[in-house]
Amino acid sequence: MIIRDATPADLPALVDIYNDAVLNTTAIWMNHCVDLANREAWFAARSQQGYPILVAEDAAGRVVGYSSFGDWRPFDGFCYSVEHSVYVSPDVQGKGLGKRLLCALITRARAANKHMMVAAIESGNQTSIAMHLRLGFTITGQMPQVGCKFGQWLDLTFMQLNLSPERSAP
Repeated sequence: MIIRDATPADLPALVDIYNDAVLNTTAIWMNHCVDLANREAWFAARSQQGYPILVAEDAAGRVVGYSSFGDWRPFDGFCYSVEHSVYVSPDVQGKGLGKRLLCALITRARAANKHMMVAAIESGNQTSIAMHLRLGFTITGQMPQVGCKFGQWLDLTFMQLNLSPERSAP
């Protein structure tokens, strides 16, 4: 597997990976799939902001996962904090690919002068929570029943990674 920057040619694979998460998981709290135009707009917005979109490509050249980060909140005072997402195709889950995508994203966040990386994870996703803990994230908040999908209430766990603990506020 290689991790590389995404290109517009990767977007159909990203649509498929994203929609699988919409249809089959509680990772994305949406009930409707997205189309290529949606991901093209998302790609353009991230690119304009200078934020990375990374993809994992297998030996056959197939995109099997991706990660990205964007603004935590769209106000000046939050400009050093980002929220990230990592999605992996179901057929390659459990092989460390999510960790590799997240590690590459953390490196990019540090290079972009970001200070705090935020994760918002459905509390039942213990695999993702454990991975984040192993990478140094800490649980900073839990919000019970703030979402609903598949006929059940969903809890949200917030986690954070301080990317530059030695840094003073600007």
